[in-house]
Amino acid sequence: MNIQILGCSHDTADASVREKIAFSAAEVPGFLSAFYDAFPQAEALLLSTCNRTELYTLGTHPDLLPSRAEMTALFAAQKSIATKELEQSLFHHRDDAAIKHLFTVSSSLDSMVVGESQILSQVKQAYELAVEMRSSTPLIHQTFDAAIRVARRVSNETDIHKNRVSVPSIAINVLAKQIFERLDNKQILVLGAGEMAEETLTYLKAEAANNITVANRTLEKAHQLAEQFGGKTIPWSNILTEIAASDLVISTTGAAQPIVTLADFKSIRDAKKPKPLFILDLAIPRDFESSIDTADDVYLYSLDDLQAECERSLKNRKSQWPKALSIVEQETVAFFRDLRRRASGSTIASLKKQANEIRDDELKRLLNRLESASDKDKKQIEIAFNRLVNKILHPPLESIREESDTDQSGHSGGLLEAMKQLFKLE
Repeated sequence: MNIQILGCSHDTADASVREKIAFSAAEVPGFLSAFYDAFPQAEALLLSTCNRTELYTLGTHPDLLPSRAEMTALFAAQKSIATKELEQSLFHHRDDAAIKHLFTVSSSLDSMVVGESQILSQVKQAYELAVEMRSSTPLIHQTFDAAIRVARRVSNETDIHKNRVSVPSIAINVLAKQIFERLDNKQILVLGAGEMAEETLTYLKAEAANNITVANRTLEKAHQLAEQFGGKTIPWSNILTEIAASDLVISTTGAAQPIVTLADFKSIRDAKKPKPLFILDLAIPRDFESSIDTADDVYLYSLDDLQAECERSLKNRKSQWPKALSIVEQETVAFFRDLRRRASGSTIASLKKQANEIRDDELKRLLNRLESASDKDKKQIEIAFNRLVNKILHPPLESIREESDTDQSGHSGGLLEAMKQLFKLE
């Protein structure tokens, strides 16, 4: 199996780049369809979250996979942006480096907030979308089942998730508290009704916030979420008026374009004497134009602004890193060892089948000539033929098995490939 990843994350690109190639769940099928039109013999999975967009491509042979340039061009074409804008911000991993990266991401060791819980569910959702696009994705199943297993192992065997924090928890418990001493007397607006919004509301209620309004393009979803946390709802068309009346706005939508422009914002700020406003824009693409931050008494924070606080959180978890990373390393080695064992097992079975067919043909030919031989003699001849074949095959097959267990390269062993060529095996 061959695997590669092309993508960007909070470590390699700022929000202005990440938002350009962020994909909503509704956009993923179109992207994967375009991929399969160009590369029908490969398998593909697209993982797109607030902090990363990563394209995983898998194939039985490297020639079946797109090049880095072709994958970059696909991103650029799908998002109508220039290829040059992306090239410097995208990372590219292959084979063992790609698997290690996937295991690290799934285990939340590469998250902006290490130990956060959301990434594994996002990996699972990307997995589900990928398999819905194609009836047969054996390499994706094999790889992402392993990634989910590794994530669970890291969670069960380390304290990396103990007292875990998330982007919403840091946004509310750290940044919001830097602006407001208390939240129980503040008017709060939450935009969006997805997982991020729900988690944000959980932390708001824990801080005794009791004047909460939820707005979402689908009003029914807003009602359901507001009712769960004792808040109220407003129609989406009223959000500008509500922003003007709010002390704190947390935005978590999946909109492709900013939902509040500078012009929109100026219109509501000029409508009456403005009061200080704290905006937490937790969306990618961003929901608020960054230029809004220039307005008086406005404090606009995006995901990138959370980075420093996330790094402080990371320091408190460093003690668990060696153990967690050791698990990832072990599982990466085990993943490729199992791949090689399966590959060598198939080749060994093919070689044995070929040798046994030759043995049977020659044995039949010999016994036909020895009509006068007794059944006992014929049996001894058959046993001798079996022993001869087994003794001839034993050293090379043992060498292949040893190479499969000890090779750390992440690729099929050289002996295995030589065996296929020497004996003309499929």
